[in-house]
Amino acid sequence: MSTSGLPQPRWRKSSHSGAHEGECVEVADLNGRVGIRDSKNPAAGQLTLTRQHFTALLARALEHG
Repeated sequence: MSTSGLPQPRWRKSSHSGAHEGECVEVADLNGRVGIRDSKNPAAGQLTLTRQHFTALLARALEHG
């Protein structure tokens, strides 16, 4: 499937990713879904979740710190 003509996602680095730490995550709005990828290796692909599942993922992460 060609992605030409589609707008490129605007990836944002997580506010919890430190400037010099090795574990960095980026997120992007993907037309109603949320993309998550490793900022050190963006070519490796992304995990795409519905907003509902992304919210649940964040809630679980906060729960288990």
